[in-house]
Amino acid sequence: MVSQHGILLAVGIISDHFGPLVAKVCDCLLRHGELSLQEIVRRLELSPGQVKNSLLVLIQHNCVQAFSAPKGRDRTVTLYLAIFDNVLHRLRFSKFLSVIRADIPESEVLIEGLLQNGRLTFDQLVGRTISKVPEGSIRPAREEIRMNLNKLVHAHFVERCPKPEPFIDPLVVQQPTSSRRRAPKNFEKVISLEQKIVNTADLSDAERFSEIPYIIEDASDVNGCSRDPVDSAKRKRGAFEVDEELNSTIAENEVLWRANFEQFTFCLKKKFCADRKKLKLKVGTHPIWESFCEANLTEKDTDSVTSPINGILERLRQKEGGASMTLDQVTRVLEDLQCTTSNENPEAYTFDLRKMVESCRNEEIESLVKKKYGQAAFTIFRLLVTQGGPVETDQIIDTTILDKQIVHSTLYKLWKDDYVDTEKISSVAGTGYAQFYVWRAKSTFREQFIDNLYHAALNLRQMVNYIAELLLEEQGLVAADAKSDAVTSHYEFLPC
Repeated sequence: MVSQHGILLAVGIISDHFGPLVAKVCDCLLRHGELSLQEIVRRLELSPGQVKNSLLVLIQHNCVQAFSAPKGRDRTVTLYLAIFDNVLHRLRFSKFLSVIRADIPESEVLIEGLLQNGRLTFDQLVGRTISKVPEGSIRPAREEIRMNLNKLVHAHFVERCPKPEPFIDPLVVQQPTSSRRRAPKNFEKVISLEQKIVNTADLSDAERFSEIPYIIEDASDVNGCSRDPVDSAKRKRGAFEVDEELNSTIAENEVLWRANFEQFTFCLKKKFCADRKKLKLKVGTHPIWESFCEANLTEKDTDSVTSPINGILERLRQKEGGASMTLDQVTRVLEDLQCTTSNENPEAYTFDLRKMVESCRNEEIESLVKKKYGQAAFTIFRLLVTQGGPVETDQIIDTTILDKQIVHSTLYKLWKDDYVDTEKISSVAGTGYAQFYVWRAKSTFREQFIDNLYHAALNLRQMVNYIAELLLEEQGLVAADAKSDAVTSHYEFLPC
């Protein structure tokens, strides 16, 4: 469930980019979940044409996913669901461009077009790329643009658009199966309706990242004579070339392409973890860590980095001092960096990004607690987060070695601001206490922290818009004054 400040931030982004009417439709979907066209019209009291055009804009820019759901026994209805994460990704477009600028600079114009315009065909990308070339410069050939797009597809930065309207039953998705009930708690993974719909709409990896085939013209006839002595082989080859040409034509004219936000966020997450890890590395281990990150395999898993040992060694030899390092030294450092291997692939090392991101997030929250409440609150809150369960008051006092009154007053402040929960438990006879209190970090403290970030971003956006309006007003006044002065001077010099 998206928080109130998150909804306001997302609606503000859509309003800035597409106007208030589209933002109104987006706000309705974010607040009420999946809705049909008729339900949106009824709730917003807009015309069907206005709502339909707004939905088309949101779908074009990957902010809404349509899907079919059953209605009655033999009927289906088209529902629309806002994808909150994709709306927020619009704030990261400049960072996405910086990733391409560093990895595939020749394809920057293509990814810029997809980020600005949403879903485009290859022909539309070609037209836009050529229109961006300055006058007097050499225009890129169509095959060159095709090659640059295929580089983005191969690196998973660009994908084919998902199914336009997959069939899914929301009631079946939300209802847990009997196997889920029997599953252990550690292995139970809750998937939201939004994620389930997105997963259902996605094509298979082979389809998503299928490149545009190249057409290689090969003249087999010279002076009317065939070079191939076998006619049947020539016919098969000709049929194959026709199929390739047909697939290429479809991929160029009919297939819609879009930016793959998952791959971009994975690259940013990997860069963040790599930079954060560098600060804690020992002397001489930086080249190994950099080689591990550079040798990463392109996989669907965006929560971990997996690199083969051969790829790590190959990149390590290209760095200063790396050629002299032995395999034992490299594997020892990788183990110290908490990189693990699996039985299925013992030659590859994996680093869990999710755990590190979560740890960094907890550190950020703890630093905010320290800044707001002091060192004592920081120590107590870190203890509760680390324990992950209920901790008795006396145990907190003994572990933190803090004064009893300071612990009590600090816990009260944290409880009042919804950082911790408390529970009164009756004591066992003979302990000397009738009851005692246990404390735990609140399960929603991370969501509360993220909501505070949304609130801060919302305030910053409003301040930037206000300053922009003031600048526009000043420019308008200056222009009006300049026009008034010009008119006055013109009439001053008119003959009487």
